[in-house]
Amino acid sequence: MKEYRVKPDAQLNLGRCDPDDTGEYKNTDQGKEKAKAVTVQLIGRLGELQQRLYANGNRAVLIVLQGMDTSGKDGTIKHVMSGVNPQGCRVATFKAPSNSELAHDFLWRVHHEVPAKGQIGIFNRSHYEDVLITRVHKMISAKVEAQRLNQIKEFEELLAENGTAILKVFLHISKNEQKARLEARIRDPEKRWKFNEGDLEERKLWADYMKVFEEVLSATSTKHAPWYIVPANRKWYRNLVVADLAVRALEDMKLKTPPAPAGVNFDTLKIV
Repeated sequence: MKEYRVKPDAQLNLGRCDPDDTGEYKNTDQGKEKAKAVTVQLIGRLGELQQRLYANGNRAVLIVLQGMDTSGKDGTIKHVMSGVNPQGCRVATFKAPSNSELAHDFLWRVHHEVPAKGQIGIFNRSHYEDVLITRVHKMISAKVEAQRLNQIKEFEELLAENGTAILKVFLHISKNEQKARLEARIRDPEKRWKFNEGDLEERKLWADYMKVFEEVLSATSTKHAPWYIVPANRKWYRNLVVADLAVRALEDMKLKTPPAPAGVNFDTLKIV
C-alpha cells in the first residue's frame, strides 16, 4: 500500500494518480472475484483485531474518509466495517456547521467526535471540510487556510500522542465516473433521495477542488497521520484497499488478548 501513501510535503498531482487502478487484480470477472474473496478475509481479520482493541481499551483508531460527491464514502463504511461489532465502532458525519459550532473554533465540534480508547471512529467527511470547501468558495483567505492546516496537524499529533492511530483516505474517482454515478442516482427511484442539485454546482468546480485537495493532502500527510490516495472508480478494489489499510493500522499496534482475571482456575471452574 506504500504506493498510495502521500509522502510528507510531496508535490502532489492527482492527475497522475489513476482512479481506475486495480493493483495486481485485473478488471475482469475473475480478478474481481479474487479481490472480493481477499476482502472478505480482511474484513474477518478486522473484526478479530477490533475485538482486541476493545478488550485492551488503551488505544483507538480514527479513519478519515474524504472525496468528491459520489466517491463512495458511505459504501466504503457499509462494506469494510460490515464485520465490526457496532458497540466498538462509531461514525460521525460533518455537515455545514450550526450557529453554536460557528461560535467556537473550527475544531471544537471535531474533538467531541474523536473515538474513545477501545473504539474505531470513522469520519464521513471531516475537519478537512474547513480547508477544502471553504477555500474553493473563497470563504477563507490563504492566510487563514495556512493557520488551519497547521492547527489540524497539531490536533492530529495530539491524538496520535495519546494513543489514537489515524488513517486518512482520499477516495479518488474520475470526473467521468462521478457523472456516471450521478446519472445512475437519477435513474434509480430508490436512490433519488440522495440527489442534491447542489452536487451539480460543485461539479462545475472540479478543477478547483482537485487543486485544493492536492495542496491540503500534501501539507497534512505526516508520519503519524498519513494520507492515502485510494483508486475508487472500481468499488470492489476500493473496499479491498481500505480494508487492507485498516487491518495494517491495527496490526501495527501489536495488540494481544488481555490476560484472564488473576486467581481463577478455569480448568476446574464450574457454572451451576
